[in-house]
Amino acid sequence: MMSSSFNIYRVGISFVMMCIFYKSAVDSLSELSPQKYFSTLQPGKASLAYFCQADSPRTSIFLEELNEAVKPLQDFGISVAKVNCVKEETSRYCGKEKDLMKVYLFRGNILLREFPTDTLFDVNAIIAHVLFALLFNEVKYITTLEYLQNIENSLKGKANIAFSYVRAIGTPEHRAVMEAAFVYGTTYQFVLTTEIALLESIGTEAIENAHFYFFHCKQVLDLTQQCRRTLMEQPLATLNIHRFIKTMEAPLLTEVAEDPQQVSTVHLQLGLPLVFIVSQQATHEADRRTAEWVAWRLLGKAGVLLLLRDSLEVDIPQHANVVFRRAEEGAPVEFLVLHDTELIISRVEGNTHIEEMQEDEDEDVQSPDMDIQDDEVAETVYRHRKTQLPLELTVELTEETFNATVVASDSIVLFYAGCTSTMLLTRVNCADWSDLCTKQNVTEFPVVKMYKEGKHPVSYAGMLGTEDLLKFILLNRISCPVNITSVQEAEEYLSGELYKDLIPYSSMSVLGLFSPNMTTAKEDFTKAGNYLRGCVITGIYSEEDVLILSNKYGATLPALLLARHKEGKVESVPFANSRVQDIVQIVTNALLETFPEITVENLPVYLRLQKPLLILFSDGSINPQYTKAILTLVKEKHLDSLTPCWLNLKNTPAGRGILQTYFNALPPLPLIVVVNLHSGGQVFAFPSEQAVTEQNLLLWLKKLEAGLESPITILPAQEWKPPLPAYDFLSMMDAAASQHPTRKEPECTKETNMQKNDKKQHEEKSTIRKEPVETLRIKHWNRSNWFKEGDKSFRHDNKEL
Repeated sequence: MMSSSFNIYRVGISFVMMCIFYKSAVDSLSELSPQKYFSTLQPGKASLAYFCQADSPRTSIFLEELNEAVKPLQDFGISVAKVNCVKEETSRYCGKEKDLMKVYLFRGNILLREFPTDTLFDVNAIIAHVLFALLFNEVKYITTLEYLQNIENSLKGKANIAFSYVRAIGTPEHRAVMEAAFVYGTTYQFVLTTEIALLESIGTEAIENAHFYFFHCKQVLDLTQQCRRTLMEQPLATLNIHRFIKTMEAPLLTEVAEDPQQVSTVHLQLGLPLVFIVSQQATHEADRRTAEWVAWRLLGKAGVLLLLRDSLEVDIPQHANVVFRRAEEGAPVEFLVLHDTELIISRVEGNTHIEEMQEDEDEDVQSPDMDIQDDEVAETVYRHRKTQLPLELTVELTEETFNATVVASDSIVLFYAGCTSTMLLTRVNCADWSDLCTKQNVTEFPVVKMYKEGKHPVSYAGMLGTEDLLKFILLNRISCPVNITSVQEAEEYLSGELYKDLIPYSSMSVLGLFSPNMTTAKEDFTKAGNYLRGCVITGIYSEEDVLILSNKYGATLPALLLARHKEGKVESVPFANSRVQDIVQIVTNALLETFPEITVENLPVYLRLQKPLLILFSDGSINPQYTKAILTLVKEKHLDSLTPCWLNLKNTPAGRGILQTYFNALPPLPLIVVVNLHSGGQVFAFPSEQAVTEQNLLLWLKKLEAGLESPITILPAQEWKPPLPAYDFLSMMDAAASQHPTRKEPECTKETNMQKNDKKQHEEKSTIRKEPVETLRIKHWNRSNWFKEGDKSFRHDNKEL
C-alpha cells in the first residue's frame, strides 16, 4: 500500500501525447523540438510532452481539453510541453500515422504506458488516467468481493482503507478519487472498483451513484472481525473527500469539561455541528457507551463530545442531557432534552419532525383509552375513522341480493361492521344484516370471503393489504389441486412454465404423486389442497406412468414434490399414512424461509413455531458473511431448536422500540439476540466485540444451552389485553331494536336527516328480518390469541381438519 518506490514530488514523469498539429489556443504549452525536449528530461523531473505534425486540424477538441489540464497537472508537479515535429523528423513519435492518435506516458525517458486519445475525452479523463497510472501501488483496482476481503484481512490492525465505486474510469468522480489518493495514498490503502455487483455485495442500497467508504481496519485486532464501514453521504468530489477523511482522522469521542461555546474542534472548521452528551460521575460509563454509539452513527456528519457536568464551571440546565452547537459563527448553543438516541441522529440529519394532534372539527376528542381499545392496529383505524372510502366502486349486498349475486358470478365479499370497512368488490354491513352474516359463519370482522360457483366459500385470513389480497385472488383462479394429466405437463408444472403468470405470487409449487389405487391418500391431499387455496399452487398426478416421476426425483409414493422456483430445485417429501392436517403442516412449513427477514406481516407465522427467536438486527442490508455463518449453522442442524431470522430497522422501524425495550437505549448494530418469548421471556445478546462467525456463534449458543450466559433482560409474563372490555355492538343494537321496531342505522356519522328519510324503508325491512340464532360479536384479541390465530390461515368454510 504505502509504497516508498514512488513519490510524486520526487520522481520525474513524462507524459507524451502524439497528435496532428493544430494552431489553436495552446499558448500555455511550452513549445520544443523533439531533440530539445528529450535533452531536457531528467530523473526526478515530471514532464508532459505533446508531439504534433504541422498540417492537420483534426484534434482541436482534444487540444482544448489538454490545455485545460495543463494547470492542474502542474499543481501535481507535472510540467507540460508541446513538441513540434517536422517532416524529416526521424523520431518514432513523429512519423507513424497510427501512433498520432495515442498518448504516451513517460517517467524520465522510460515509456510507462500509452493510451488511445479517445479514452482521454476531457480534462477529467486526462487527469484521472495520468494519476491512476502513476499511483498504481497506492490505488488497488478490484473486481470481486473476494479480492476486497483479502485486502481487508491483510490490513487489519495495520491501516485503514478508502474504498470507492465509480461508474467508469475517467469520470469526474474517478478524478476526485485519484486526487485524494495523491494526497492520502501513503496513509491509507485506496481501493477502487467499477463493478456494481461488488457494491451491492457490501450492502449498499442506493447504487446508482458513485460511493466512497472508509473502512476502519487499523483498530481491528481480531482477524475474524469485520472492519467497520462509514459511508460518505455527500457527492463524490475532491473537497468532500478531503473533509470526510479529516473527520475520519479526528477522535471518535472527546471528553470536555468547559463551556460548549468555547470548545473548538476540526468539525467546526469543516462546517459540521457539535453534539455534547451531558454526563455526570454517577452515570459516566453508561453515558460514555451511549456517546460512542452516537458518535459512530454521526461519524462524518458531526463531532460528538462527552460533557462532564460535575467538572463544569458553566451552569447547564438541570433537565438538559444534550447540548447542540451549530457550525455557524456566533450561533448560540441549544440545551435539549432527548431521551432517544434516534432523536439526536435526526436532529443532526435534519429529519426531526413534530407530529401534532389536532382536534376534529365536528366532534370532541375523547381520551385515547376510551376510543382506542386495542393495539396499534386499532389506533390506526381510529385515527383514520373519518377517511372517506370510494364505496361506490363496490356493489353493496343485502339479505335480498346476496345469494343471487354470489351464485351468478365469482365474488370477493368483505364482511365489515359499522364504518370500519375496507372496501373490495362487494360488501355486507353486518351491523345492518346480522342474520345474513350469521348464516355465512361470520363471527368476527372484518372478514373477507371468496365465493365461487359450485364450491364452498373460502375465508381469507391474511393481512388486509393490497399485495396479500391480490395474491389470494390470483391464486384462487385455478383449481387447488389442479389435475395434471401427463408427465410432460407435470414437468412444465414443476418448472413453473405451466402457470408462469402466477409464479411471482407463489414461490413454490406442490405436486402430489400417487398410484392410481391410492384413493384415501388422494382424497386427503385434495382436502389439503383446498385448505391451501390462495396460499400456494398445488397439483396432483395419479396416472399409470407416475413411476417415471417418482424414480426421477427419488420419491417413494405417495409423495410430495416441492418445486422451489427461485432456487430452481425440486425436493421430494414422503407422506405415507399422513392425515390432512399433516399434509397442510408439511406444506406450510416448507413455505417458510430458512433465514427470513422478520416483518410485522410475517411475525405471527414464525411465532407459531413456538421456538426461541435468534434475531440479527441490522440498520439496512446484512453482511453476506453473517448470512453465510448463520446458514452454515442451519445446514449443520445446530439451530434446529431456534428460529433464525433478521430484522431490518429501515424496513421495520418497530424494531427500534424492541431494542430499546431490551437495552434501554439503541445499541450498536448489527447485533444478534436470542429471545425466548414462549418460556421465561429471557433475552440474550451475542457479545458485540466478537466477530459473527460460525465458530463464535456456535460457542455462544452452547454456553446458552449450558446456562453459562446471563440474560440482558427478562420480559414480563403478562398478556397484552385491551384497556377496556370489548363492546358487544350487535347485542346493544338488538336490544335497542327490541324496544323500537325500526332497524337502527349505525351511528358512525351525524347524518340525522338521512336517518329520518330512511326510517320508513327500515321499518318495512324490519318486518321480514329474523333475529340471529346467536349474537354476533366483535372479537378483541389479546396478543396470545393473536399468535394462535395464525393457525387459521388456511381454514376452509364448513370443513374441519
